[in-house]
Amino acid sequence: MKTSELTGAALDWAVAQCEGFDINIHAGSALTIRGDGDWWHPSTNWSQGGPIIEREELSNLKCYSTDHWDCDNGDITCDGPTPLVAAMRCYVASKLGDEVEVPEGLDA
Repeated sequence: MKTSELTGAALDWAVAQCEGFDINIHAGSALTIRGDGDWWHPSTNWSQGGPIIEREELSNLKCYSTDHWDCDNGDITCDGPTPLVAAMRCYVASKLGDEVEVPEGLDA
């Protein structure tokens, strides 16, 4: 799947891969980090995605002409409907590249 098209659980799964987390997939759409049982949704949860944005020094910008957000790390630019989605796509692209093999059955 193209990194630029990742959404929902598929995007959260890819971020978990970048973070080196051992995760469980529940019903194809809910992710938990194995061991502590926390739900993992960095593409919608600022308390999870925000620290990644800060650590990776990602920069978000609202594009009013397209009503989307752009995010870049100085080398890669990705867009998305929200700042977290754009940032997590940028992070995944910087670590895993333009395409990611998402587990079969994982809802996008």
